[in-house]
Amino acid sequence: MKYSNETWMNLPSLGLSLRVLFTGYLIATAFGLLVAGGQLLLTHGMADGEMGLSIDDVVYSYYGNRNNSKLETKLNGSMQDKASEEEKIELISWARNGASEEEWVSTIQPIVNRNCVKCHGVIPGIPYFNKYEEIKRVAEVDSGVEVDSLTRVSHIHAFGIAFIFFIVGFIFSFAVGVSKLVKEIIISIPFVFLVIDILSWWLTRLEPNFAWLTMIGGMGYGICMAIMISTSLYQMWIMAYDGKNYDINEWVDG
Repeated sequence: MKYSNETWMNLPSLGLSLRVLFTGYLIATAFGLLVAGGQLLLTHGMADGEMGLSIDDVVYSYYGNRNNSKLETKLNGSMQDKASEEEKIELISWARNGASEEEWVSTIQPIVNRNCVKCHGVIPGIPYFNKYEEIKRVAEVDSGVEVDSLTRVSHIHAFGIAFIFFIVGFIFSFAVGVSKLVKEIIISIPFVFLVIDILSWWLTRLEPNFAWLTMIGGMGYGICMAIMISTSLYQMWIMAYDGKNYDINEWVDG
């Protein structure tokens, strides 16, 4: 293909090395988003005990299930396969009856040691079930995610996801055949939905009706990411070999 050195700034006209670099990043990002979606289904998506992400899952994850303890919610949700039915009944009954230390020592601790401490005893950031004081907190009424945990996840999510959006948006900014206004909207929307998504966690913790914002935020930036990634890959590997001359600099206004 022919193009001027002054007008190469578009996806179909990129050199092979840049196309390979951008493609590698986009494919790795798409794979990471798919894995993140799977992880979301296996954690938050099981909060109500059923597979698939629902409004109830979001409510239980952030507002809590205030009719039960966190222990009961987890045993009937994402942790339901981690103990036998008899053991789950024993743990739930203990929580409902006040989670006494005497029963912990005589009955509950052996169950926990068999089923829980292989994770809740070695993995940082989750309750440490080798200690009675830690599991007693989980046996109290489920009032939702704790502020310190939500703060930690919020800032990690904001910094990490925003950086991904920046790189994907940077690559997409070279796309041809997309009006500048549409391109600017598609690039900016994921950042808006990211803020909505994170803000919705805090709002849902206070009021469960805000759980809809979490669903809207996640779907919003997911759709925009799919558009940017698929368009960029198509232009780099299909349009680049269609025999046309894309003599345009996408980074120049006008």
